[in-house]
Amino acid sequence: MKGATEIDHLHVLIVDDERAVIKILRNMLANFGITQIMVAHDGLEAAKFLEDCGDKINLIICDWNMPHMNGFDLLRKVRAGDPNKAFVMLTGFATHDMIREAKQLNASAFIAKPFSQDEIRKKLELVARKIVRHRTGDNPWIAAGGR
Repeated sequence: MKGATEIDHLHVLIVDDERAVIKILRNMLANFGITQIMVAHDGLEAAKFLEDCGDKINLIICDWNMPHMNGFDLLRKVRAGDPNKAFVMLTGFATHDMIREAKQLNASAFIAKPFSQDEIRKKLELVARKIVRHRTGDNPWIAAGGR
């Protein structure tokens, strides 16, 4: 399938406080051939990991609503240090205001829970193409409006 080789080269950080969601995402990503999967259980843990090893991650899949540091605060922190890091916002409480804020912060994509494996694959294919475009010198998040 087109995009599969781009997807299986992703190095992903999943950030979510719900262990069941982490397990589902890990299984889906593994089904896509992704083997480099790291996990953080809240935004603070993710921020610390990214400070230490952020260069090893090219995609963050992050829940919005978490204790200690929510997804928007983590996205702001990531964007301050790396405006081109692929960042997919995930939430069970999608509102128009949240989607607008995610766009303003140049989120790479936005996924509402519950999600399907097909939806995750399509978003990852889109993000993987943007990562490749970034390597060629474009700023894909601005050029594509973050979607």
